[in-house]
Amino acid sequence: MSDTATQAAYLDTALPVNQRVEDLLGRMTLEEKAGQMFHAITFGGADVDSGTQGLIAEGFMSHFNVHQLPDARTAARWHNAMQELASRTRLGIPITVSTDPRHAFAENQGASFAAGFFSAWPEPIGMAALRDPETVLRFADTARQEYLAVGLRAALHPTVDLATEPRWARQYSGFGQDPELTGQLAAAYLEGFQGHAVSDQSVACMTKHFPGGGPQKDGEDPHFPYGREQVYPAGKFEDHLLPFRDAIGAGTSAIMPYYGMPVGLERNGEAIEEVGFGFNRQIITGLLREELGYDGVVCTDWGLLHDSDVFGMNLPARAWGVEHLSVEDRMVKAIDAGCDQFGGEACPEILVGMVKSGRIQIQRIDESVRRLLKVKFELGLFENRYVDEETAVAVVGNAVFREEGLKAQSRSVVALRAAAGVLPLSSSTRVYVEGMSPEALADCVVIAPTPDDADVAIVRLDAPYEPRNDLFLEAMFRAGSLEFDAATVAHFEELARKVPVVLVVNLDRPAILTPLEPHCSALLATFGVSDEALVRVLTGEVNPEGRLPFELPRSTQAVLEAHSDEPGGTREPLYAYGFGLGGLVVPACETDA
Repeated sequence: MSDTATQAAYLDTALPVNQRVEDLLGRMTLEEKAGQMFHAITFGGADVDSGTQGLIAEGFMSHFNVHQLPDARTAARWHNAMQELASRTRLGIPITVSTDPRHAFAENQGASFAAGFFSAWPEPIGMAALRDPETVLRFADTARQEYLAVGLRAALHPTVDLATEPRWARQYSGFGQDPELTGQLAAAYLEGFQGHAVSDQSVACMTKHFPGGGPQKDGEDPHFPYGREQVYPAGKFEDHLLPFRDAIGAGTSAIMPYYGMPVGLERNGEAIEEVGFGFNRQIITGLLREELGYDGVVCTDWGLLHDSDVFGMNLPARAWGVEHLSVEDRMVKAIDAGCDQFGGEACPEILVGMVKSGRIQIQRIDESVRRLLKVKFELGLFENRYVDEETAVAVVGNAVFREEGLKAQSRSVVALRAAAGVLPLSSSTRVYVEGMSPEALADCVVIAPTPDDADVAIVRLDAPYEPRNDLFLEAMFRAGSLEFDAATVAHFEELARKVPVVLVVNLDRPAILTPLEPHCSALLATFGVSDEALVRVLTGEVNPEGRLPFELPRSTQAVLEAHSDEPGGTREPLYAYGFGLGGLVVPACETDA
């Protein structure tokens, strides 16, 4: 920073935040303002890559979404190097580093990262199975401490999309199908990360995906062209909006609209334009800003402007409904809609050109930059931008946090069926294992080499999906059919003829268990649970407390007949929403759904 900047009012901590914002805004060039309105992807490592260095020094960008983080010490060191680069710029505006969720099991560069060196907790859908705001609050506070330790100051979560379309691939990152429960858990989540107001001890949260990303046509995801349509055949738009009302009431720092394009949607007698929500003025300005009174940051989802080509795989811009527009025209439309920042984009020079040509007014740029700077001041980044490496190592993934995460994982298990005498396992039980590590059970039971040698078999399966890999990220979205293939069903039936089987299914989205369930002596549902945490349930150390956060359909036909926007809309589900035994030792006659 220059000597002049060091004496500036925006660095005076005695002044109110709004006054500091206005002082800084008044000192910024158009180019420096434009840089704030882009939120690029970067990778944390031993050094800051040259591309990111250029975006900071020449593009005046100060918001970065980090993907790779190898360990706590390296993450802290990398973060400090980013801040050092920013401190050398003319005004010294600090970097805000953001992240997708990092505390559970899903590994999807388009949505979330596995916990790695952070403490591991259930997926958010597992938190919904627990239905316990206090557990959500404790998780969020723990995650906040770990994020702070390595310099992560913005969370691209929570996700409050409702699980109303069983085939949709992203249900694991939300809080289930019930709008009221989702809103309650979202409020607890926001309190844990942000506190009652954003401060120097907060991680600022970006609630997504406005106005609710769950009701996808045919369950396909709008990351991809074939999944661009959001539909409301049951007229349940307001159900999907409800959790956002709660998040706004809880003070969410930012909101992200989804890629989806509403089809056939009317609201208050007005047809909603069939363009992606990030381009939709009726939704962003009319509904979010004016009707709901939200004045925080609105950041688009990633990649609305440009096509991308990664590892030789193309992914078109998610410019649904405006595919025919140029990049410049898309930018103008999104800003006019009410968006403040472009996620996953790094082209401030285009925005500068739009202002200089008169297509976008500087007053409109100031409006967005004002909101973005305000969060930086609230977070205390101008006063304390660096983190301590030793603190990062001591805090992140410490033994206390890991144990609390394990307990929450175990508690979140849902017991759907539990015949007497099968569970819990004892030290003398001979157990044959498939789909999990035998070593996880080795200290608790006798491991049997074959089913014929066993008293019981434990089988872990993931919910079924259709593998796809033509577009970038497509393989990471588990979409398509909810039915297990014939070979899996036949193998399971054969195994059940030899030995009582405990089936454990990881439900990142619902599965059709109808052909497997009659052959189970016990049936457990999990939502991001490690082998270690599962063993505590199987041996009776921890009681499974979970209740289903979404219903489990009886058949594909029932899914096809249901409305994508309606919570719990499939006919005669195999297991209803909220079902769960709350224990293991229950006679089979009491397990009927």
